[in-house]
Amino acid sequence: MKTKKVVLTMVAVIALNAFAFAETPASKIAVVNQSNSVYKLIYEAATAGKVTLKIYDKSSNVIFSETKNGLSKFILPLNFSGLEQGEYSIEITDNTGKQTQKVNHTVAENVATTAAAAKLVHITKLQDGKYLMSANNGGNFNLQIFDGNDNLIHSKYFEVDGKLAVVYNLKEVQGQPSFIVK
Repeated sequence: MKTKKVVLTMVAVIALNAFAFAETPASKIAVVNQSNSVYKLIYEAATAGKVTLKIYDKSSNVIFSETKNGLSKFILPLNFSGLEQGEYSIEITDNTGKQTQKVNHTVAENVATTAAAAKLVHITKLQDGKYLMSANNGGNFNLQIFDGNDNLIHSKYFEVDGKLAVVYNLKEVQGQPSFIVK
């Protein structure tokens, strides 16, 4: 009988410790690149509460801060247009702790287009010196790429029927490349 009480007491203590030290499930966050400068922050938690969002630049300076109360989930667009290229940290703090996601924000620069080609062609700077040229809806255009010294390094005429995407590796190009679409 005494052994049974000891065993039941131990089971009760173990169960209480398990509940007392059980972790609250962590919140889920995701940062999705929607366009060249807009990212979508998706947040979901098990319970509603206070949520603080902070965005830091590469020097760890807070460039944006916002606190929301009483929310268990939300989707928030983050517009990085006007910000310099570089790595940014998006930090979410809630009752489950702190989570950080990194964003490598890039800006496509030096793209000149004619009005007709602007509707057709989009140039996006990727990582590691790569650029994505995409075209939609059919049409014809000429793409010229220049190095940082304005030397022509590539010229190609495209006839697009539907959609087209080409990745250019310009890692070895001297200076900042520029694009002209006519």
